[in-house]
Amino acid sequence: MPQKTPFMAVTGSTLVLSPRRPGAPAPTARGTRPPGPYRRLFALPGARGFTAGNLIARLPMGMFGISAVLMIAGQRGSYALAGAVTATGLAATALVAPWTARLVDRYGQARIALPATAVAVLGSLSLVLCVRTQAPAWTLFASYAATATTPNIGGMSRARWTHLLPPASHHTAMSFEQAADELCYLLGPVAAAFLCTALFPEAGTLVAAVLLLTGMTVFTAHRATEPPPAGARPATGTGPSLPRRLLPLLGLFLATGVVFGSMEVTSIAHLGAQGLGAATGPVLALQAAGSCAAGLLYGTRRPRGLRTCLLALAAAMALPWIAAGAGSLALLGCALLLAGAATAPAMVTATALVQRATPRERLNEGLTLAVTAILGGIAVGSATAGLIVDHLGTTTAYLLPAAAALSALFGAVAGRFDPAPE
Repeated sequence: MPQKTPFMAVTGSTLVLSPRRPGAPAPTARGTRPPGPYRRLFALPGARGFTAGNLIARLPMGMFGISAVLMIAGQRGSYALAGAVTATGLAATALVAPWTARLVDRYGQARIALPATAVAVLGSLSLVLCVRTQAPAWTLFASYAATATTPNIGGMSRARWTHLLPPASHHTAMSFEQAADELCYLLGPVAAAFLCTALFPEAGTLVAAVLLLTGMTVFTAHRATEPPPAGARPATGTGPSLPRRLLPLLGLFLATGVVFGSMEVTSIAHLGAQGLGAATGPVLALQAAGSCAAGLLYGTRRPRGLRTCLLALAAAMALPWIAAGAGSLALLGCALLLAGAATAPAMVTATALVQRATPRERLNEGLTLAVTAILGGIAVGSATAGLIVDHLGTTTAYLLPAAAALSALFGAVAGRFDPAPE
């Protein structure tokens, strides 16, 4: 029977035998399990504090859009005006968010995020005031456009995990962040709809503004976990500019945005056409719940390759089309649950590639560019799905998210991703 070679360790000035390899986890008491990956994650000093602020500030991201629609349509009687205002805000965010992220990277999270959040909150309050006082329509567009300064709280949180953790632990942290995204986008619209209908039309926007400012204040108050600003370290990385370096990956995020936008619009239209409009919320919630659960589970497993994840996504996105053709609500709900479960691993893996390709001092900017690409894809997917629904029907429209997922897979197969040094 082979003998185990003991390891040597230094205690004070004495060389002694050590029963375990340096860096190996400490032995646990017999009958007890070692802590799980998420428990180890939140054992880091300050992690729970900035995560609490992150979740509070992230919830309004799923509230502002539907709150604005319900408020404007309720007070002005025009869904067209409400849609145009929110679309303008989305376009403004696509332009402003990367610049805000660049300032955050350069000067620090607390120094930039709080003033930027204050501007966004003032824009929300201005929107409420203009709607309430029947101000001219252009004031609604200007007010909602001001909310584009809202910092990318998900990107800043991911940047903190990257700063705090060794690379081996990034997968678990990014999986948690993806699950948090899904949870907030699941709960946000539900909370907004309840506040606007049960209280008064402006309640959703007001509560979202308070949550955003409160959460960002809590998040930025934990300065010990904040990455140092880029000005504190020398510039790294040469070659193409950041957007050019990330271009193949941004194409993937654009395609996944098309998946999200087209799936939501198509499902709403399909259920409405079947006389099942009341089931829209619960059915769409299944998709978000599937993604949230899959994200948390994926964080406890070994990460997979991007092509494998996108292949699973393309296959899963065909299921709602099959279920819609069968005309079964239960089957459609199961299909959306599985489709949602396939999105989280793909998003986590693609985000990890963005992290690797982005210099660490510009990480928040890189992650925000990815979010901007998703928003652009959502806008394209929503508009295209609406056209297909009007001309070809809802069942055919379910082919659009499947085609978008397939295009992302082809892009991953053909693309060359630049793993530039961080």
